[in-house]
Amino acid sequence: MSALMRKMVLKIGVALERFDDQISELTLPQFASRGRKLRIARPRRIVNPERIHIGDDVTLGPGCMLNPLRRYPGRTMHLDAGVESVDFDSRIEIGDRVSATGYLTIGAAASVVIEDDVLLASHIYIGDNLHGMARVDVPYKYQPLERVEPVRIGRGTWVGEHAVILPGVSVGEFAVIGANSVVTADVPPRTVVAGAPARPIRRWSESHGGWVRAETDV
Repeated sequence: MSALMRKMVLKIGVALERFDDQISELTLPQFASRGRKLRIARPRRIVNPERIHIGDDVTLGPGCMLNPLRRYPGRTMHLDAGVESVDFDSRIEIGDRVSATGYLTIGAAASVVIEDDVLLASHIYIGDNLHGMARVDVPYKYQPLERVEPVRIGRGTWVGEHAVILPGVSVGEFAVIGANSVVTADVPPRTVVAGAPARPIRRWSESHGGWVRAETDV
């Protein structure tokens, strides 16, 4: 490819990226509230945006799904065996300067709150509910939700690749969630957790001026 052709291709590529950014911006739904400089890349799935609050300077990569439930099972699902839908007063709140690489899934029946300056890697699941499994004669996806308990992720936290954060979990500020972790219990502030289920492996020590093993006595 000649230098001139390469330059033309580069200009076209830049123009297409800008056009795609404009489409992404213009096709965003009406949220309950949204701050300045919001970018949610396509493809994306945003359900019930009127229940979603987003702060300033938020960037979410492609493949994200934000799903605050109105009811479950939904009207469009096949319902039989006497299963009734339940209404929910749900909410998703994303603070200022939150960033996610992509493929972030947030499901809320109560509330999921992500505080300011949280860093999210890719393919992360955060949910404040679980599918019911009280019966074995009805498909699980039709059964009433269980363990509907709010989730909160504290300011400045870093959540690693493919992490799962389950109902009722509160993550303290400046914590670190290791890649592939399944978080089933609260995480103290300034603590590193990893594993399935996730357990503390390091914590910040003011007296040591750095990270120490979680079991260190200081």
